[in-house]
Amino acid sequence: MAKGYDFKVIEEKWQRCWEKKKQFKVAEDLSKPKYYLLEMYPYPSGKIHMGHVRNYSIGDVVARYKRMRGFNVLHPMGWDAFGLPAENAAIENNIHPAIWTQENISYMRKQLKRMGFCYDWDREIASYDPSYYKWNQWFFLKMYEQGLAYKKGSFVNWCDSCQTVLANEQVEGGLCWRCETPVRQKELEQWFLRITEYSEELLQGLDSLPGWPERVKVMQRNWIGKSEGVEIRFPLADANESIYAFTTRVDTLFGATFLLLAPEHPMVQSLSEGRPEAESVNEFAERMSRSDKILRTAPETEKEGCFTGSYAVNPLTKEKIPIWVANYVLLQYGTGAIMGVPAHDQRDLEFAGKYSLPVRTVIVGPEVTLTEKDLTEAYVDEGSLVDSGPFTGLPSDEARNPIAEYLEGEGYGKRRVAFRLRDWGISRQRYWGTPIPIICCDRCGTVPVPYEDLPVLLPSDVRIVGKGESPLRKVESFVKVSCPQCSGPGRRETDTMDTFVDSSWYFLRFLSPHDDRVPVGTGAARYWMPVDQYIGGIEHAVLHLLYARFFTKFIRDLGIIEVGEPFTDLLTQGMVIKDGAKMSKSKGNVVDPDELLDRYGADTARLFSLFASPPEKDLDWSDQGVDGSFRFLNRVWKLTEKHSPAMSALAGEPRFEDLTVGKGLLRFTHQTIKRVTFDIEDEFHFNTAISALMELVNEVSRFDSGAIADVAEEDEKLRVLKKALETILLLLSPFAPHICEELWERLGHPNSILEESWPSYDEKVIAEESVLVVVQIGGRVRHRIYVAASSTEGEMEAAVLSNERVKNLLRGKEVKRIVLVQNRLINIVLQ
Repeated sequence: MAKGYDFKVIEEKWQRCWEKKKQFKVAEDLSKPKYYLLEMYPYPSGKIHMGHVRNYSIGDVVARYKRMRGFNVLHPMGWDAFGLPAENAAIENNIHPAIWTQENISYMRKQLKRMGFCYDWDREIASYDPSYYKWNQWFFLKMYEQGLAYKKGSFVNWCDSCQTVLANEQVEGGLCWRCETPVRQKELEQWFLRITEYSEELLQGLDSLPGWPERVKVMQRNWIGKSEGVEIRFPLADANESIYAFTTRVDTLFGATFLLLAPEHPMVQSLSEGRPEAESVNEFAERMSRSDKILRTAPETEKEGCFTGSYAVNPLTKEKIPIWVANYVLLQYGTGAIMGVPAHDQRDLEFAGKYSLPVRTVIVGPEVTLTEKDLTEAYVDEGSLVDSGPFTGLPSDEARNPIAEYLEGEGYGKRRVAFRLRDWGISRQRYWGTPIPIICCDRCGTVPVPYEDLPVLLPSDVRIVGKGESPLRKVESFVKVSCPQCSGPGRRETDTMDTFVDSSWYFLRFLSPHDDRVPVGTGAARYWMPVDQYIGGIEHAVLHLLYARFFTKFIRDLGIIEVGEPFTDLLTQGMVIKDGAKMSKSKGNVVDPDELLDRYGADTARLFSLFASPPEKDLDWSDQGVDGSFRFLNRVWKLTEKHSPAMSALAGEPRFEDLTVGKGLLRFTHQTIKRVTFDIEDEFHFNTAISALMELVNEVSRFDSGAIADVAEEDEKLRVLKKALETILLLLSPFAPHICEELWERLGHPNSILEESWPSYDEKVIAEESVLVVVQIGGRVRHRIYVAASSTEGEMEAAVLSNERVKNLLRGKEVKRIVLVQNRLINIVLQ
């Protein structure tokens, strides 16, 4: 460690100072542009991990940078505190979930403060606090009033041994996580939110989000899954009933030779009842109930099925076609029934081949000559219809409309728009969650809890054992209650809400965290919303973000807020990788942030996590990289400490036109300001911004070691050095705030560096003798450097190849050739 750089003392000093002055506390201020920055709030698991360090360091840089640019920055923090891990801890350690959660929050809060993150802690929220989950219940009642919250039968994971519902994460390889009993699907009454009411708006709204990664929008579009087609009615051959199947390819209906039902389809049992196939159908459906739905539908999973013994009628061919149950059909999608067209659907072709079902080609392409017996791959492209009655000869895309019209006219079909999206099941048969504010009365039926009785509090006297029904059912004082309508005996709903409900609107509660009259103040929402920058993992790209968008639209429709989308820009950061795998305890490759802070300090931890990789890419952990970041901060410390006594009394800016020996360094300083500003603004290229600062430190060191002719040059040198060092501290402060605060003070500044403006650059100084050159390595932009405008191609190449960042990027690689565009670009082609 460099003499004098005691990071522990320095970091503790400035964290106390920031907290004492409440420097991160903000309020609405119409005189300033607002900037609402938010990272996905964490689950209080006990300790922060390196993923947290990276995620929150990214956000902290942006918050501090925007503040220095004159924005009124809201940067809050809270806790996604309900959920299954707390109940598991209660079972394993015999500790109440509330105590376990409170202890974890307390420890993790200390860790985050130790990192120096600029959160407005006065706005801290925790979803397990009744003052928060009261509003979960309030929103539920509003949805219930509008028909958006309802109860129906639905399948859940069920362990017969434990006699309890299991979350997906409690099912491991189809077995119960506690007793290893096979898990099956069981139908229970569940509460749902009608997110499908907003399907079209959720889909169209993605077009208004240019600041979201395209892959996230694609994932959401696929999840919503809009498709236009025909719902076809297939009459049963021997009963006055019909099966309905939705298809987007009605032009293939003449080729439908069987029907497939999901094992959970409500007609499965009745179709086989009294028939020889009944036993095998029931066994198959039971086995499928214990299998993972995702694995069932995976392309590589073997297609399985069972004949029901019943037949339906193809409404176009009038042929009897067999009705089968198949593993790859899910009740959640479409109608739970599909028509089997093996010649034109690969899954159906594999199924037909296994069970010797007929294959009929009804669409051929211009070069297709295979007969049904030759088919090994289904023909799924457009073509011309064959063997399709009056529609034969029509192009397949043109045939869809007249076939749909015919079906509608004959009463066998109806055109409609279908969505893959299904309503959101929020019932959880667990304790640690928001109680659902519903009372069941034998006389009045389902009765909502009156608003004035909110919140419905979780009882504390509960025993959690992980077996049997919901723990709340055994708390008599909670369950037994008077009906609000008739005052007769009633029973509270004992399901609790999915924890995604908590995170679907928490960004609004940060705006009015202490208001017990409304979930969010309209004035605060009008000023702060939408969130300008949201940061979190790609694993939340679908469900959390989709639910947050749904809640935002619903709350807008209540008239509480004005925006329809919650997050303007979205950054999904990469994972932290060590030894080729994501950090996890099971792999033994975890780096403990506490140990890192004890050895190197928060500034080094922050700097390395931002320098090692662009935010959206995975970060490969490197102990040498951590050491390198620490050494860099020591260089900054030594350079500043060396000159701070002489510089603290200097006033005024050096004028470029008056300089003799300092022009080069001042120009490089302005170039660095431009580069760092551009890199932060342009998709958060923090790694190249830090690289530019390292290069400026190198320039300062070279300039500092240069010979000086006289006293006048000595004074000029000191002034230019001060400008360069002050610039380094200002530009570095969002990345490593503690050391920059300390050195800023030692340079004689009375105010916190937090109160300084972001430095500006002079284009005239930059442009006079230099140009910015883009450096590509292997076809990818990896760096940018300034070179003299008068450089020859050889000089330009030499300047690039001697650059420290470029040399590091090329280390261990073999250069094949170099392509130059004078004063603009250099492309280094690798072997």
